[in-house]
Amino acid sequence: MAAIRSRKHSPASPFRLAAPAAALASLAIPMAVHAQTAPTAAPAAPAASAPAPTLPAVKVKSNAINDYKPPEQVSSPKFTQPLLETPQTITVIKKELLQDQGASTLTDALRNTPGITFTLGENGNTTTGDSVFMRGFDTSNSIFVDGIRDLGGITRDTFNIEQVEVVKGPSGADNGRGAPTGYINLSSKLPQASAFSNGGIMVGTDSRVRATADLNRPLQIGLPGAALRLNVMSDQGDKPGRDVAKNKSWGIAPSLTVGLNSPTRSTLSFLHVDQDNVPDGGLPTIGWPGYSHSPATTLTASQRAAVKSAVDNAARVDTRNFYGATTDHDKVQADMLTARVEHDLSSDTSVRNLSRFGRTQQRSVLTGVNALGNLTTGAGALIDPSLWTAARSRQGKDQTNEIFVNQTNLNTAFKLGGLKNTLSTGVEVLHERQQAGGFTAGTTAAANLDNPSTTDSFGALTPSGASTKGSTTTIALYAFDNIELSPQWELNAGVRWERFRSAYTSVAAPAVVAGNTVATQAVTDLKAADHLLNGKLGVVYKPASNGTVYAAYATSQQPPGGANFTLSAATTNINNPNLDPQKASTLEVGTKWDLLDNRLVLTTAVYQTTNKNDLAQVDVVTGEVTQYGKRKVKGVEFGASGQITAAWQVSAGLALMDSQVIQGTATQTGAGVNFSPKESFTAWSTYKLPMGLTLGGGARYMASQTTSVNNGAVTNLPAVPSYWVADAMASCEVNKNVSLQLNLVNITDKVYMASVNNGRSRYTLGQPRTALLSANVAF
Repeated sequence: MAAIRSRKHSPASPFRLAAPAAALASLAIPMAVHAQTAPTAAPAAPAASAPAPTLPAVKVKSNAINDYKPPEQVSSPKFTQPLLETPQTITVIKKELLQDQGASTLTDALRNTPGITFTLGENGNTTTGDSVFMRGFDTSNSIFVDGIRDLGGITRDTFNIEQVEVVKGPSGADNGRGAPTGYINLSSKLPQASAFSNGGIMVGTDSRVRATADLNRPLQIGLPGAALRLNVMSDQGDKPGRDVAKNKSWGIAPSLTVGLNSPTRSTLSFLHVDQDNVPDGGLPTIGWPGYSHSPATTLTASQRAAVKSAVDNAARVDTRNFYGATTDHDKVQADMLTARVEHDLSSDTSVRNLSRFGRTQQRSVLTGVNALGNLTTGAGALIDPSLWTAARSRQGKDQTNEIFVNQTNLNTAFKLGGLKNTLSTGVEVLHERQQAGGFTAGTTAAANLDNPSTTDSFGALTPSGASTKGSTTTIALYAFDNIELSPQWELNAGVRWERFRSAYTSVAAPAVVAGNTVATQAVTDLKAADHLLNGKLGVVYKPASNGTVYAAYATSQQPPGGANFTLSAATTNINNPNLDPQKASTLEVGTKWDLLDNRLVLTTAVYQTTNKNDLAQVDVVTGEVTQYGKRKVKGVEFGASGQITAAWQVSAGLALMDSQVIQGTATQTGAGVNFSPKESFTAWSTYKLPMGLTLGGGARYMASQTTSVNNGAVTNLPAVPSYWVADAMASCEVNKNVSLQLNLVNITDKVYMASVNNGRSRYTLGQPRTALLSANVAF
């Protein structure tokens, strides 16, 4: 497969991307005269005790063990139609694909869809968690588990995940407040009617050891259709390519269902994850292409020129350098208790109630890398580069997130005016809250830029007495309806109304007022309340039973404090409760086709997203601020997933994107949006040979990403360089129950940036060449 050949150091030319783009386009938009018109798949036979031909059914295939093709429907009951007839870009990443890739985290999984990048954040907020940018906007707070928002800036493991569903486009109708360009939903594993046992042990470079088990057993406990499923995980190892930094975690996820294959099904599940990591504070960006230093203004013009030339042309630091302390840590405890009850009222109607309590506690101390120092003498002369330093800051985090949710959903099918309607409607009540403590950091010595030491003087981090609390309570009503206007035409619409109330309290560190020995603490209380109304509307045309063409429009909103539970009294802050919500809208036109006897799905979508009510400064002198900012992202996305033959599996995607600030400050208008590459490409394919040997591999491409929304000169690193990464795997079946698998990640050992902080002074290293050997057992 030409698209996955590695071409080391080849330039990132548009012509390189033209070939895969043209190939995917020619496949994804077949003419009616040569499209494969496969018969519509018959619905799964309903259980005798609970016939439900119109309800979502699990499609079972026996001709493939690892099938990359998405299921007919996503897990959320809010989507009434099969994916083929859903007017929206949705990428489903199945657990089989993740196992073939040796992937174990959400970040690993999201590399299988284009248009997604990762950021490093500031002050430790996202350094240790899943920090996701999708189609030009921060999506870190739009991550869901089984349709419920998952709070906390943590790294999520996939050991209890059936599939990852990436829904692109405004999601206000689906979930309420959120990112303008979509959300990510993790669908959990649930008990099944048949018994099975799966497990695996993985060992690899950098002392990596991972063990997982997935056990499912029907139970004879006097309750019909009872089954227990247990997933466990233990994972530890050094961070690849880095000194000192390491990861250690374990998790357990039991779930019990009663009433399988009956009209009433009840499931109780619990998830606990524990992490104890040494976090990576990053590396200085000096030495990367395009790096630009801003010398001290106290120097003369000639001195500034000399310093700038020396720093801009300095070599990159050793990528194994660790600038933190051995006492740095990131401790996470995450718990999630979920109760789900489903009942079939009739063959056409079902109701589901889901309740969840979740809590995530994170306590961390991280050392970040900041500005360069010791570059010149007091007289302005350049100092020997071996003596240059990098400033460091110690960042503490003591944060607890909690959420309680109750969702009731009704799905039904009926005819109205001779037209078939498939309706999903419901109500949600949720309470979310976050509390965090403040810290006082002692003085930390600057590190030698080329030779940092963990024995340097690190300032202690002590609780300052400051704290913040934020909460949001929401009640929402929603409805989604699909109307079959004719055998070829469908109208798909959804609307969500919600009322929210947010509260925020900030308590400052104790201060002693002059002449008074009693410490006082300033308290700030802010509140916000409003209602949001969002919707989506789509038209679907079916030129053939195996293909659709659609057009859709959708909206979403993000109110002040909606992303981080923080309100601000400052008029220059987007979280001021007196400001209007940011509002986004997307227009999307696309096509989806099931080919090769419904084994392979090809998709193409063209979209444009506009986000308005960004905060922008009108007058730099007076500081006057108004909400007239507007950003626009437009692009085209291609996707392919499934089987080309019974032995040949493929998953691929290409995104071409153009993002721009349409209205903003004088230095922002016309600038590109940060962390939004113009091109991104991902492909993975496996082929099973007759003797039980499977070979596979893939490639990932990321175009250059601007790091600042600015038309002017940018200090430090103005753009993340583009890169290609190639991966490979081989597995063999020892017998019908045991297989061995070898994965090679980044086989060319390409040095690349995985993420950059907002200040552009530090970055995290992309995973270097890594070998993983797994033994998998299934019976």
